[in-house]
Parts: sequence; structure tokens; C-alpha cells
Amino acid sequence: TTAEVSPTRRLSNMPELFFPHNNSTKLKEVDRKLAEGKVHKKKQKAFGADLKSYLKSMVPHLESSIKSSNSGNMMPSAAEVMEWSQSLEKLLANQSGQGAFREFLKSEFSEENIEFWLACEDYKKTKSDHLQGKAEKIYEEFVQIDATKQINIDHHTREMTAKKAQDPTSTSFDEAQKTVYVLMERDSYPRFLKSKAYLNLLRKLQANSVK
Repeated sequence: TTAEVSPTRRLSNMPELFFPHNNSTKLKEVDRKLAEGKVHKKKQKAFGADLKSYLKSMVPHLESSIKSSNSGNMMPSAAEVMEWSQSLEKLLANQSGQGAFREFLKSEFSEENIEFWLACEDYKKTKSDHLQGKAEKIYEEFVQIDATKQINIDHHTREMTAKKAQDPTSTSFDEAQKTVYVLMERDSYPRFLKSKAYLNLLRKLQANSVK
């Protein structure tokens, strides 16, 4: 006579799938991960939309920045804006160019570079009896490790600048300033010239000059 298999034993041999109470934790975990995935995708889409919106608004910000940097509250000419493409030196020598480039660096989250460069330019014009205070401020804000606006310079330059800042002269930050200038010249400046913000501004000014 074939031995009857008890209902309990028969059920215990079935896959876990038939025991909802055993899998409830696993199913909840899967649901949670799926939900997190959807939230993550939504965040990615939202970030993408925010970025597009930000870039689209760059030209008005650029124009506003240029106007505020001009004492006469006037836009530069198309010829001036074209000159910015000749060299970073010419761009930074122009007040409007400074404002435009600074606005662009903000969009790349690297405005500390131009801020440091401008601080160094101001520092070099400082009278000797005020050098100590300004040197400390520049070092703390831009040079020291974990500075609020820490610039990207190599370890040797950072250490050398730290020593010079302790007994400051008008050339204490020259090496660090040169390093940051080269970084902007090779990296950010070419991108600025290719940016929609710059090209659209130039086209707009050229179109206005034709009218």
C-alpha cells in the first residue's frame, strides 16, 4: 500500500513562493528598491530639467553681469566682445569681460579661480603696512587646505605660498596666481569662447550694430 503523504509534508516540499508569509520581507525589499529606482529617475529628470533651465537663462545673467560691471551701465560693443577671444589677458583686462567670464565660471562651479586672481591683483597694489592683513585673508579664503574657496594648486606651490604669506611681500602670491591663470587659460577660457552664452551675446551685439 502506498504510504499517504501528509498535507503538511506535501506543502513543506513546495517552493517558497507558496508561502507568502515567508516571502513578505523579500517582496517588501523588492518593492522598496523599485520605488527608490523610480524616485532616483525622477530626481535625474528633475536635475536635467533644472540644468537646461539654468543654461537657458545664462545669456540674460551674462548681460546683467556685464551691465553691472560697467560704470556707465552700458553693454560693450561687438568689437569689444570679439577682442575677448584674442587672449585671456585681454578678456580679464576688460571690466565687461571679467563680469562675463566670472558668470561663466559660476555656471561651472569654479568661480574661486577668478576671485583668487582678482584678489591677487588687488593685493599687489596694496601698501606695505596693509600686506599682512590681506595676505592672511587671501591665504585663509583660497590657499589653505579646506579653505572655503580652495583653489586647485599643487602641494609644492601651496606650501611655498603658505610660507611666503607668513612674512608677506607684494609678490607672495605670484606663483599661485600664475598657476591659477594657466589653469583658466587652458581649461575654462576655451570653453567660455565656445559657450552658447558667449556666442549668443556676440551674435546679439553684432545684430544690433547692423540695425
